[in-house]
Amino acid sequence: MRKSVVESGLTVHAVAGTYVVMFGMDLDESQCEGLLGFSFHRLDHNSNEAYYLEGMKAFAETDPGFPARARYSSKDHPIQSFQWADYSAKPGHRYTYTISALKGAPRALVADITATLDIATESPENGDHDVYFNRGVAGSQEYARRFGNRLPKDVPNGKAFEWLSRGLYEAMTAFIDSAEPGVHSLRIAAYEFHYLPLLKTIKAAVDRGVDVRIIYDARKAKPGDANAAAVKKARLSKKAIKRTSNTSAIAHNKFIVKLKHDKPLAVWTGGTNMSEGGIFGHSNVAHVVENKKVAKKFMDYWTLLEGDPEFDSLRPELELLSPLPAFPPAGASVLFSPRESLDALDWYARLAKSAQEGLFMTFAFGMNDVFKDVYANGTAPFRMALMEAKTRAMKDGPEKKAEEQKIQKLRNMPENTFAIGALITTNEFDGWVRERLSNLNKNVRYVHNKFMLIDPLSDDPIVVAGSANFSAASTEKNDENMLVVRGNTRVADIYLGEFMRLYTHHAFRESLQWRRKEKQPKALRTDDWWRDYFGDNERAVRRRFFARTN
Repeated sequence: MRKSVVESGLTVHAVAGTYVVMFGMDLDESQCEGLLGFSFHRLDHNSNEAYYLEGMKAFAETDPGFPARARYSSKDHPIQSFQWADYSAKPGHRYTYTISALKGAPRALVADITATLDIATESPENGDHDVYFNRGVAGSQEYARRFGNRLPKDVPNGKAFEWLSRGLYEAMTAFIDSAEPGVHSLRIAAYEFHYLPLLKTIKAAVDRGVDVRIIYDARKAKPGDANAAAVKKARLSKKAIKRTSNTSAIAHNKFIVKLKHDKPLAVWTGGTNMSEGGIFGHSNVAHVVENKKVAKKFMDYWTLLEGDPEFDSLRPELELLSPLPAFPPAGASVLFSPRESLDALDWYARLAKSAQEGLFMTFAFGMNDVFKDVYANGTAPFRMALMEAKTRAMKDGPEKKAEEQKIQKLRNMPENTFAIGALITTNEFDGWVRERLSNLNKNVRYVHNKFMLIDPLSDDPIVVAGSANFSAASTEKNDENMLVVRGNTRVADIYLGEFMRLYTHHAFRESLQWRRKEKQPKALRTDDWWRDYFGDNERAVRRRFFARTN
């Protein structure tokens, strides 16, 4: 849901996803003199609660001396940014937000302009697209506050896993549990398929009479050995098909087709592996499409994989099953891999380059050269990227250094804003505590998402998401699926909110690494901090983009 309000020159544009409400503020530069920041008051109509939202910085003059990890009311310690978000929102709630531009002095703040707007967050299950993002940030101040930096397995009653899941695992098991014997069938294609509690949920469906068939990656020791062991332990071997052909590639799908009386009904897809690390560790999304035509495409794909085909026979079949359109049609469409050429990868790049307002992409394994070109020569004035690391897995040396320099060159462009996965590794920073990762993942610790958002705040946004990593291998070799959703503002709002949540989380931690020697002063500024948001720079572009002003 989106809503804008203009009050006495103050523009506020709000975008509500499921767990995130984003705000873009704009104020004429001539009205910014003396601006000390913005306060945010929230009234939750569902819970009948009202209070000021909090930030993590305070004025030095009025700092109450709270301990590390403390938060400060924006009423007394305002937010010094023109783009902010409420990451504590709850799905399906109605809120009234009151945003005030504060002036005066730290001990005598005055609300110069106030704007109020009503907005409702989305429910994950609403409509024919259900979207679930896990937390994906065990290395966070909130995790440290709640669980004392213990590993998830060491937290009693599974509470850390529940927090990290953020509803994704619960939705996954509910999708399986909803299958009725004699009515529904389930067809599963999985890369990592070894989270035993999930496999036991699938076995329970089998035991109550649901027709279940599984294809899992068995081509390499990892994850093949773990998959086989878990399948055996869950007593699912008779229901499982090993994907063993094409040993130079991986069977990278993560989808479940639900059929009703043998006719495809819905599909669970996305980038979340069916493993402990996939569900609870690094950041991931699951996307349910309740569309019979889309579900049938996935079912046809599963049927092709059932025979464990080689590249040569599978590629032409997938080209016919999911041909490349000139431009995405309205609604939901799909693309499957492996394909006969890199045309699909080039198509994604052309699509990204077509962005007119904004481009947002995630990269779990470095940035392919075609997307380096997009970020170097695209026309969108605002382009963001969230990366697991600056490069794919590479040994230290001249080649890796050259790749890092290419990324840094792109980062130096005012149109581009990148963040690299990071966490706080020390208690030396004033007001911040050391963070610890979940240790559930090794190769990808932070960003496992694979999605692209094209002009997400427009009336005709495009969301591309699925299992593929926007790479050559994902296009020509691996078993992959990608969902393309055009014109669905609800889906775009959810994805954008979660992108900004993850981006903000990692960008801040990366900035601390850059300024480690300075020990990042915690105090809010009392100078003309707002001048950084005007002129020819990234912050000015961000201000205009999120406030929807020119």
